[in-house]
Amino acid sequence: KSHEELLIPPTRCHAKTNVMFLKTHKTASSTVLNIMFRFAERYNLTVALPADQLFHLGYPRTFVAHFVEGFKTIGQNYNIMCNHLRFNPLEVKRVMAANTFYFSILRNPIPLLESSYIYYKNNVPAFRSSKNVNEFLASPTKYYHPADYRENIYARNIMWFDFGYNNNAEDDTKYTQAVLEEIEQNFHLILIADYFDESMILLKHALCWDLDDVIYFKLNSRSQDTVQMLTPESEEQIKAWCSLDWKLYMHFNQSFWRRIEETIGLEVLEKEVDHLRTRQKELMETCLSEQEAVRKDEIRNKALLPFQSGAANILGYNLKQDLDNRTLRTCQRMVMPELQYTSYLYAVQHPHKKRKEVGLPLLWTNLQER
Repeated sequence: KSHEELLIPPTRCHAKTNVMFLKTHKTASSTVLNIMFRFAERYNLTVALPADQLFHLGYPRTFVAHFVEGFKTIGQNYNIMCNHLRFNPLEVKRVMAANTFYFSILRNPIPLLESSYIYYKNNVPAFRSSKNVNEFLASPTKYYHPADYRENIYARNIMWFDFGYNNNAEDDTKYTQAVLEEIEQNFHLILIADYFDESMILLKHALCWDLDDVIYFKLNSRSQDTVQMLTPESEEQIKAWCSLDWKLYMHFNQSFWRRIEETIGLEVLEKEVDHLRTRQKELMETCLSEQEAVRKDEIRNKALLPFQSGAANILGYNLKQDLDNRTLRTCQRMVMPELQYTSYLYAVQHPHKKRKEVGLPLLWTNLQER
């Protein structure tokens, strides 16, 4: 071979288009879902969407294939799956191709529990009957009754539950070790919400996607004034009360950083994170009339209003008024909340089915405009 030929860079890898994202609760997963939906549209991929009027894949019931719209006719021909579900590998495998890439995201259980408390305050008996998060954590068993376990899943080891395991299980070393190994076998990658930008770069490399595929505006976040300060005692208590989630998080936080060192290296990571943030800032300047998320009562276009829950004020965005059509489409996709985006893709993929009612005006009533 000539000297020249050896200098040809190795062929660029191909973007993976069969991807399953296990969407966990209160872990920045709505932002990831938006990334997945935009990717699906870019490559004209088929998304495994919830059947009928549902916005999740049967959650909190354990997932079965018929929770997916059109499964009987479409069979194992879905490319992307990312709406909330309680993981059940055998049933997911009936829906997704054999070469599917599986990933999920975890978050430090300390901020996670505080976030769940505010978001699910009115739905969860254990939260409802306590004054605030610190009072709940001072003696969780006083408020948390195993009999209400279905309604109380958000109050204890919610990530463990989302992965399909018993969130009230005894924290036994042999058991937890077996579960961690099983998760490692089922998933190619576990991201960490506390390092979201680093996670996006790792994901981009693992899936061989472009930087623009993982650019995002933070979705479904809440205004700072609803955050409750945890006492140091409460923080320690969470590690004990949610010890299964704590073990899960500690384990995969370590493997996350190990993975980065083995694949990209910290130097390249830092460069790419900077790149991501610069590009994100450019897009925000292009798209948004304010350079940040705004409170629910400041959102002008009610079609872009995110679902509101509990005592949280869920933030959204205002788009600039004078965008050309193509830019407007791009920007709308960047800020479209989960329910609206699910409903929209459902109408595109299943035009003859009754639309999913978001209870909000739909962005594009005429799908021919695409």
